[in-house]
Amino acid sequence: MEYGWLSVVPPIIAITAALITKEVLLSLFLGIFVGAWILADYSIINAFEKTFSIGFAGMSDPTWNIPILAFLFLLGGLTALVSASGGSRAFGEWALARVKTRVGAQLVTMLLGIIIFIDDYFNSLAVGQVARPITDRHHVSRAKLAYVIDSTAAPVCIIAPLSSWGAYIITVIAGQLKEVNVTGIEPLSAFVAMIPMNLYAILALILVFAIAVTNVEFGSMAKEEKKALKTGKLYDQSKGEPPGSAEVEVSTEGAEKGKVGDLVLPIVGLIFFTTLAMIYTGGYFGEDGGSLMSAFENTSVAMSLVYGAALAIIFTALLYLPRKLMKPREFIPALLQGMQSMVTAVVILVMAWAIGGVIGELGTGEFLASRLSDSLPIVLLPALAFILSGIMAFATGTSWGTFGIMLPIAAPMAAAAGTGTDIILMSMAAVLAGAVYGDHVSPISDTTILSSTGAACHHIDHVRTQLPYATLVAVISVLGYIVMAATNNVLIALVLSIAVLIGAVMVLRQSKFTVDQEMHLK
Repeated sequence: MEYGWLSVVPPIIAITAALITKEVLLSLFLGIFVGAWILADYSIINAFEKTFSIGFAGMSDPTWNIPILAFLFLLGGLTALVSASGGSRAFGEWALARVKTRVGAQLVTMLLGIIIFIDDYFNSLAVGQVARPITDRHHVSRAKLAYVIDSTAAPVCIIAPLSSWGAYIITVIAGQLKEVNVTGIEPLSAFVAMIPMNLYAILALILVFAIAVTNVEFGSMAKEEKKALKTGKLYDQSKGEPPGSAEVEVSTEGAEKGKVGDLVLPIVGLIFFTTLAMIYTGGYFGEDGGSLMSAFENTSVAMSLVYGAALAIIFTALLYLPRKLMKPREFIPALLQGMQSMVTAVVILVMAWAIGGVIGELGTGEFLASRLSDSLPIVLLPALAFILSGIMAFATGTSWGTFGIMLPIAAPMAAAAGTGTDIILMSMAAVLAGAVYGDHVSPISDTTILSSTGAACHHIDHVRTQLPYATLVAVISVLGYIVMAATNNVLIALVLSIAVLIGAVMVLRQSKFTVDQEMHLK
């Protein structure tokens, strides 16, 4: 059955309610229930049944959702162990002695986001845990931390071939190149060629750097930053503790013995074990072997994250217990308390998956694509592909789902123009870029939720403060794609887009859209 414009109603209700009420769980439930009501032929009783069946179906996915939930709980436990050992305290003191400014704290966070490029879920949570002690010491608001995390996670992963995103995208690209009979370029080479065409990802990273070094802030973010500097309140305390802020009571003895390595080594171990697990689940160590790239293409990302986190916890036990940083009877309670701190984030994520299931059954993505894809002139194809992908990702809360819907639409349409391979690659790159933008600004996006969790920031506060920054980059990206298609020159479009972005930051700075870094706490 085709639901037409009705398919757009549930995500609009969820997003609008979240922005108005700032109650994420209630808003997601409203969107889910309305969608279930439509699917149940407007029967209230059947709508309740449909709501729970879709929710449980999403939770029970053994290949992705269940392992991701397990990973979140394990990572919360690992974070609590690091805190209980005194490692977070020691790292905060070490960083405070070396990172002297708020600018430095933000740049360190950005650098960590670039280094940890394996997976955006992993990136969002791990970078948040490592960077939060530094940014907290320099009174960087949690909203700003969430923005830096979110704007380095997906943008880095989507341009890194050896990442979960890269592996997935290369696989999808391979199918589309075959579909449109492009034989002169291999999928990996096509992915690499599309990197400079992904304007949103590149510009988002540049804006994070520019905002940090110029102190330019605008919109709600400026208010959050001023409040953090003046009062030391890093988040809205009237809303309670944000998801992801594990507070574990530690013994004085353990806190005093903790060293910087007691934070760094568990995180390094997590990265190492997760990477090793990705190679293992990709079949690299099997009888057939294969290349490292093929292993990343065939890996089970979700299970690799679980294996990596579990091994990191075992490694942490071996690191802490013999040195008596924690007593054996304290280890499990600290681990469980950390897991408990992730419950709210897990519930939000489960409901985000549920509304994704509702949207999938209603055919929202396919409907939006069919309604808007017929009006794409070839010169405007990449720009409009970006816009459509952004709308779709915003409404559905998934960039990967948008890739799966939009790439099979954009590639054949570009190929039909008969102007060569370049316009096909440009259009596919624009789909990737637009999907990341829509994912960034969507309150129902799982990656946005996890960025909030990693930064220990209230979710709607993150969405509200990030929106103007992401949209500035998106508008410039649209202009860049128009230039790219008109000139058939990627370098001109990229350089011009960067110049416009830097110019916009300078105009904002001249217009006094800056936060005084010399404010002192009262």
